[in-house]
This record gives sequence, C-alpha cells and structure tokens, in this order.
Amino acid sequence: MQDIKSFTLEELKTEMEKLGEKSFRAKQLYQWMHQKLARSFDEMTNLPLSLREKCSREYEYTSIKEVKMQESDIDGTRKYLFELKDGSLVESVWMKYKHGNSVCISSQVGCRMGCAFCASAIGGLERSLTPSEMLDQVYAVTLLTGERVSNVVVMGTGEPLDNYDNLLRFIRLLTDENGLHISQRNLAVSTCGLVPQMRKMADEQLQITLALSLHASSDEKRRELMPVANKYSIAELMEACRYYFEKTGRRITFEYSLVGGVNDKPEDAQRLAALTKNLNCHVNLIPVNPIKERDFVQSKGTEIASFKNKLEKNGINVTIRREMGRDIDGACGQLRRRQKALQ
Repeated sequence: MQDIKSFTLEELKTEMEKLGEKSFRAKQLYQWMHQKLARSFDEMTNLPLSLREKCSREYEYTSIKEVKMQESDIDGTRKYLFELKDGSLVESVWMKYKHGNSVCISSQVGCRMGCAFCASAIGGLERSLTPSEMLDQVYAVTLLTGERVSNVVVMGTGEPLDNYDNLLRFIRLLTDENGLHISQRNLAVSTCGLVPQMRKMADEQLQITLALSLHASSDEKRRELMPVANKYSIAELMEACRYYFEKTGRRITFEYSLVGGVNDKPEDAQRLAALTKNLNCHVNLIPVNPIKERDFVQSKGTEIASFKNKLEKNGINVTIRREMGRDIDGACGQLRRRQKALQ
C-alpha cells in the first residue's frame, strides 16, 4: 500500500482522480493530514464516508504511537519514544526556548555511521524512515504538547543525508504553505560529512541550515572518532562547506563535541580556528554527553571556557550549546537503547 502522508498536494490530486474523485478532495485530505494533524481517516469528518473507506483500503496512513515520555525537572525538555507501524522505535525531543518551541527528530532507525561517542550507532542501522514518519514526529509532538512547533532540527538518531530522497521530500512537505508551513530558515539538518550529498543538497538551493558534525580538527583525530573520516578528508569537507555557502548564502554550523583529553587541547582549538577562519560559519561547542557503553568523559568547565576563548580571539563566531534534558537521557539513542534492553 502507498503511503498517503508522503504525497505532495499535486500527487494527491492525481491519486484522487484515479479514485474517480473530484480534485478539490485532495486539498481537503492534505489539510486534514498536514494542518489539522488528523491521526486517522476517521477524523476527517467533512469527507464522505465512502471516500474515507476507499482511502483506508488503498493507502497506508502513518500515525506513530507514543511509548514513553520523560520530562526534565531541570528545563522542561521532553523526550518521546515513539513506535512505528513495524514495531521499530524512534526518539524525538521537544525543547522550549524563549524564541519558540523546537523539535529534534530522528531520520533513521539506528545508524550505520559508527561515531565512537554516539549511542545511536550502537547496533547499526535497521532502516531509514519514510517522509511521513519524519513528519509525524513533529505532528505527534505538536498534538501531545498542545503547542506550536516553530523550529525543527533533524539531528536525532540516524544520518539524514544517508536517507537523502526521503529527507528532501520531508523538507518540502514540512515547509509547504498548504501544511504546517514552517520556514526553511527554521529547519536545520545535521550530517557527519557525506561530501557528495552535501554538494547535492547545496544544488537544491534550499534555505535550511546545514550543521556539520566535525568533532576534530585533524584527519587523524577525526578518524579515531568518526569512521566516515576514512572516506572524506577535512579538506574535502571544507570545500563542500564553501560550495554550500556559495550556492545558498546560508552560513554553515560546525558541531564540535568536546571529549575530555581527546579533542579539547589548546592545539585542537588553534587548528579549528585556522580551519574555520575564512568561512562564513558558526561553531557550536557541545560538552559530550557520556554514555555507559563508551568511556568518553566530558571536558572540564575550565577547558571548555578556554577552548571557546581561543576561538573567539581568532574572530570565530562560537557558542557553547546549552545542555537540554541531561537528566532524561537527552542524548540521541539512549532512551531507545534502554527500552530495547527491556524487551
């Protein structure tokens, strides 16, 4: 069965014609799915019962199910564990900021990138998510919190650019004026550095923020932390970043997880400053979130401050990411792993 929530409005019009329905039904259906966030065809009360029954027979309707929710006592961040139709589990995180509500979604069940400090990669990749499964994380969180989502980050479990076509369709649907119409500028997509897909994404000329998980300033150190570094060098990554900026005019965000004693030394900061100096970019320093399966530790507060200071002295735009949901397994993959261990 075809996945109706992943259709564009134009595709939906074609589908309605195939079913012998008038084309205006497509817009009604689309609004129910992407504006009113209906959880099933049964909720679409202004559609004839005959059409709803026809749709139930012809199409799959994605509606993910909440399995667990943890709320932070520190900052109100909520972490949701959702179950997909095939029983797979994915995580989404809802964060409340002064500038609006943000949802971090997953793009895959598991991940095959194998980054050394990440819980998502333990166990490898199970499968990629469909556009509707990515969308429905945003929709479900909107309904569960009763609050509008203004920013979406695709930084949860999975490598988004390893699920390129589905990601692209998800972006088009999420930002479509007939749906939730979230601005492309309020959407960020993370990548561990798949160079060909970064260039391909640049050619789409979207207005999204591309966030590169860099995590090291030398190829040698990056290879220790991230297997993808064996395929693409930092020099190739920087070229792809320049290309992205040339094509879109959007500055790149560099994500840099500070791991105590591994990549937080003064020479690491100096190299990072030299790498990013002539790029229109922003560096986001992330105190690493320790996971029990790995022996990485967070850098000391003094080292984090010193690292930031060194970058600033070199004229680099830098912030330390505010830690959200530390007390509720905020890092990607932790809640899912614990739930799977119980099953």
